[in-house]
Amino acid sequence: MHPLSLLVSPFIVSHLAAAIIVPFRGVSRTTNSHIFSKRNNLTGVAVENAHNTLYAANITLGGSPFSVVLDTGSSDLWVAGDVPGTEDTGKPADVAYAVGEAKGNINLASLGFDNYTVDKQAFILVNDTSTFSSSLQSNGFQGLMGLGFDDGSIVRGIVGDGAGDTPLSRIFQQNKTTQNFISILLDRNNDPTDTVTGQITISEFASGYESIESQPKLYIKDVFFDSSSQHWAVYIDKNGVIGPDGDAISMTSIVPRVRGGKLIAVLDSGFTFSQVPRKMADAIYGRVQGANYSQEEGLWMVPCDQELNITFTFAGVKMPVHPLDVVSGDFNLGSYCPGTYQPITTAFSVLGDYDMILGMSFMRNVYALFDYGNYVDDTSNDRGDPYVQLLSVTDASSAHADFVKTRLNGTDTTGSSSKTLLPASQESHSPLSPGEKKQHIVGAVARNWPYILVGCLLFVLSVVGCCVYACCCRKRRKGVRAFNKNPYQTIQEPAPPPSMYMKPMNSGAQYADPYHSRA
Repeated sequence: MHPLSLLVSPFIVSHLAAAIIVPFRGVSRTTNSHIFSKRNNLTGVAVENAHNTLYAANITLGGSPFSVVLDTGSSDLWVAGDVPGTEDTGKPADVAYAVGEAKGNINLASLGFDNYTVDKQAFILVNDTSTFSSSLQSNGFQGLMGLGFDDGSIVRGIVGDGAGDTPLSRIFQQNKTTQNFISILLDRNNDPTDTVTGQITISEFASGYESIESQPKLYIKDVFFDSSSQHWAVYIDKNGVIGPDGDAISMTSIVPRVRGGKLIAVLDSGFTFSQVPRKMADAIYGRVQGANYSQEEGLWMVPCDQELNITFTFAGVKMPVHPLDVVSGDFNLGSYCPGTYQPITTAFSVLGDYDMILGMSFMRNVYALFDYGNYVDDTSNDRGDPYVQLLSVTDASSAHADFVKTRLNGTDTTGSSSKTLLPASQESHSPLSPGEKKQHIVGAVARNWPYILVGCLLFVLSVVGCCVYACCCRKRRKGVRAFNKNPYQTIQEPAPPPSMYMKPMNSGAQYADPYHSRA
């Protein structure tokens, strides 16, 4: 599986240092790592929030602690640092992300995560992390743990199953009586009423969120991928994206097999900003007074005091998005803030496997359960199809109050004329870059090659058929001419006009034989 994760966009990298100016909640720093202790009210493992741009959790390798970014869009584990007692296999591996590359030798070491331990877990020991965002190093994060499927693991493809299976698969395999699921709850920085504690659980629900069990199961088998590229992808309902004006954003899926007006979304905790079709991003931000699209940054920029509300619908259940997650205030940019649902460019699916990537800006609004089911080998209890369940944790009225307090200093000006959306006829549109235009053409060809191939074959067959028909007609005409030139063929000359051979007779006019003389 090619990892989808962006981790942190180049725009975020350039502004993150200035944005992070206060210590994070619940952080106890060590000399070379960013380690945070388990909070008392957690069911599973604490998830640390790096200014709404990265989410990380603690693991141990060889007994040494590491803080690793949690990424549902990839399947491999890598760390940078000293791992006591590690065993170097001598086998190199390279995992390329949308931004950054993890390159090094595959090592084996004892892994600890939550209350589970597995022996000889395969991981990549990375020496150079310079290709990744500086936020990894500046905040003490030391690696990344992919939460995807085994089939997508590059390490597993090299080492093989067993030690090469993902850490979660190894945990599920040795605990055969438990369900093969994890759940993730992400908190939101700078939210005055946020009481959520970021956490990840294994085979159990986060305390207080048990009702997720009754939510619709979004089976990933319904969204077909090749097994080597399977992601946590689900359907969004027809007309299931509601824009800031309260109307559905009309979209057509780029995935050829999708019918019924649905869209395919990949849930990826590695993306700070969600990636959506350009038409959708324009519909969200293009009617905001004063908004503009920065071609240099590749982002919609919106007045920070503009409240925007959007909603996603899955299997008939609406998931509202907090306005603080539609326009980000996490970067020190003055009166303008970046939109968090940006046109999908760097992660554009050339083959048309999905329509959008819903990253952290969406996942903060849901409690998400990911059930691996029978995608985990050698487990006996959970043999069903993998699925996702989502439980909304955003209340629209409370979210509005949060926005007023945070962005408007407590004075609600959201109803003023300057905050009214422009008419649809005045919607601004973000331009396609030359590179993106080329990418769309390549994508269209790649997605529609069967139809193009059939069309070409029909054209070739038509041309060949016409040529054959023309040759047959030419041959037939030549045959007729050759037949007429046969000297042994008696030629019946046409009779001259009757007037030439008529003469008056007593018994009346009669036709005369042209080959006899007249009487």
